[in-house]
Amino acid sequence: MTIVSPQHSPLLDKELADQYATRALSRCKTLSALSQMQGGIHRVYLSKEHKECNAVTASWMVEAGMQSWQDEVGNLWGRLKSSNPHAKRLIIGSHLDTVPNAGAFDGILGVLLGIEIAALAHTLKLDLPFHLDVVGFCDEEGTRFATTLIGSKALANEFDPQWLNIEDTNGITMRQAMLDFGLNPNDYAKASLNKNELLGYWETHIEQGPVLESVNQALGVVTAIAGAKRAMLTLTGQSGHAGTTPMNLRQDSLGGCAELVTEIEKLANNAKNGEVATVGQIQSRPGATNVIAGKTTISLDARAQSDTDLANLLSAIQNSAQSIASKRNLTLDWQWTHAADAVACDTTIQHLFSSACKLNNQASPSLASGAGHDAMAIAPICPVGMLFIRSPGGISHHPAEAVIDSDVTKALSVMYSALLLYVKERE
Repeated sequence: MTIVSPQHSPLLDKELADQYATRALSRCKTLSALSQMQGGIHRVYLSKEHKECNAVTASWMVEAGMQSWQDEVGNLWGRLKSSNPHAKRLIIGSHLDTVPNAGAFDGILGVLLGIEIAALAHTLKLDLPFHLDVVGFCDEEGTRFATTLIGSKALANEFDPQWLNIEDTNGITMRQAMLDFGLNPNDYAKASLNKNELLGYWETHIEQGPVLESVNQALGVVTAIAGAKRAMLTLTGQSGHAGTTPMNLRQDSLGGCAELVTEIEKLANNAKNGEVATVGQIQSRPGATNVIAGKTTISLDARAQSDTDLANLLSAIQNSAQSIASKRNLTLDWQWTHAADAVACDTTIQHLFSSACKLNNQASPSLASGAGHDAMAIAPICPVGMLFIRSPGGISHHPAEAVIDSDVTKALSVMYSALLLYVKERE
């Protein structure tokens, strides 16, 4: 191995970049076949397919010159060792699980690009001054046990032992699923990392939205991962006959919710810092054509890049909801179902990724992530950074999810440049 020196160019040969990026894309296709769903992609935590995926991906890690292991909650690891046994760790990764009827790239591409970065360092005989660790997280989506970021939260010592009692739709607890997978559920705490050993966490991910495509750019540097809160809002009035109850005497819960939905959209549109709010579900009862709706429930998903912005948006929505309920003589009830704080990406890593983009003649537009990522869970224990890859059509969590091959080559080149620039910064 050769110590990385100023003679090592941070620019990756185009032909080599194409070769390794093409292999990553081919491997995405290979892993897409490991699915519990006929005719589509679906791979959940602690399933047979999860075990098969870890085994196949581990073989690629070993081929890349890495040591590979699986931790106590089912995350897959690979390490390209530094010659310094006391070196700290730089982690690159993403997740290997999927939603039902998924695309082939969400999470998976980020893991495989991490392996290709390690493979390049191994092929070029670079001796990095830190261990380069690649992680394939076991559960980011939360599809099986309705609990997201299980693998990454375990690294940050945020694994909740109560999760072990959660049952999936077949009545199997997480505890039993771990046993069936070959893990000891009592060992979950051993997966946590010592933050004093960590340099940072880098994640490459498809954007899952239309922003980069709208500005015709392949890559973007993520500034923050939006905080989110979700609730179920119920307005209760009085059911009545649709023909005999005068309009001015009605307590129509569905009419109230319709007004509230419009108001939520208006408040989010008028917000100044990219806040968003979505009503995705409406359930009205009794649900008959000729009956005034006595009770209507809507879902609310609100997100913002800062917790203050999110709190301000939600306060405005709550005030509007109460005003509408009072005006229409309805009862308002809120049930909070989810909360996640906003996470800012490390500014030093943002600058590093932007410099690597510039070195490769790539623009580096800054954008926030509206979706959650494993980086959110890792942020409490080390600096985190994310590089987005353009999503054609903004499509994700769908079989039509896609990437542009040349974008993947650019992402690999930028991440390789960032790695070598990072080494030189530490000299």
